[in-house]
Amino acid sequence: MSDALLGGGPHRAAPAARPAVSAAAPPTAAAPPTAAACGPAEEERRALGRPPAEPPRTLRYGGHPDQVCDLWRAADPDAPTVLLLHGGFWKQQYDRRHLSPLAAHLAASGFHAVLAEYRRVGGAGGWPGTLDDTAALVDAAASGTLAADVPSSGRAPLLLGHSAGGHLALWAAARHLLPSDAPWRGGRRPRGVLAVAPVADLAAAVADGSGGGAAAAFLGGADRVAERLPYADPAALGPTGVPTVVVHGEDDPDVPVARSRAYAAADPAVRMLPLPGVGHFAPVDPGTAACGVLLDALRALDAATAAPAAPPADGAPEAPEEGGR
Repeated sequence: MSDALLGGGPHRAAPAARPAVSAAAPPTAAAPPTAAACGPAEEERRALGRPPAEPPRTLRYGGHPDQVCDLWRAADPDAPTVLLLHGGFWKQQYDRRHLSPLAAHLAASGFHAVLAEYRRVGGAGGWPGTLDDTAALVDAAASGTLAADVPSSGRAPLLLGHSAGGHLALWAAARHLLPSDAPWRGGRRPRGVLAVAPVADLAAAVADGSGGGAAAAFLGGADRVAERLPYADPAALGPTGVPTVVVHGEDDPDVPVARSRAYAAADPAVRMLPLPGVGHFAPVDPGTAACGVLLDALRALDAATAAPAAPPADGAPEAPEEGGR
């Protein structure tokens, strides 16, 4: 992800036949080719160059200026709700607006879309603020301060995260597996997760310096990595019991698809959808074939997890939902 492409643009943070998809399907099934008409760099330029969609409503879940989320309602009041977490290697210069066209597209496609902002590295986030906000968002959308405004039809939201937001989505689904002294352990769980090009292996991202050392910076610096990884790395936390689909372009230059394959291989019930000829951004760019695959996957995940589930007690594992692990 190139900072230069966002410089001065609308998405820099204010001065940033398709397959049927079942959450219970085998772990890896290659999608049919969705070759982009452009390379990964052009994908990025197009996706980040789209004008942001104006949200009909903005809600607040905390006192910081970044503790907000935008709401697009579907025409059907009983439509499922999706909570979106944007990427950008957790950096302050990348904000939620580059996912606003996707949020608007999801609303037009039959989902209530809640596009979240959170505190980020270089601002008030990183460790622990970004994780504080992720936990607060999931809890608030399901049953807390946002519940009165976010439609639910008795169902917990689905969680969709891209890139670093994919890391946060996978982490949110694993909160019940965190060490017992973790302040985020327990709480509400999403009923399903769709992780798009996620940073699923935080230790590997630290080791290879992805995003200019973004993972180490997220954890508070190289000297804090070892002690904090067990609290923040989805790959180290194990099967979550939350139905999960991972969508990842095979030509992704920012987050290696091999990391997603390894995450899926560690749990037979995680559905892996590799996209041939696709980079990092096409799956979240409305109008691309890859985004069509994402929408199909989201619909299938919703159908597989449609039955309402009782909230788990704090820190206690929840019984797997339909289609879960």
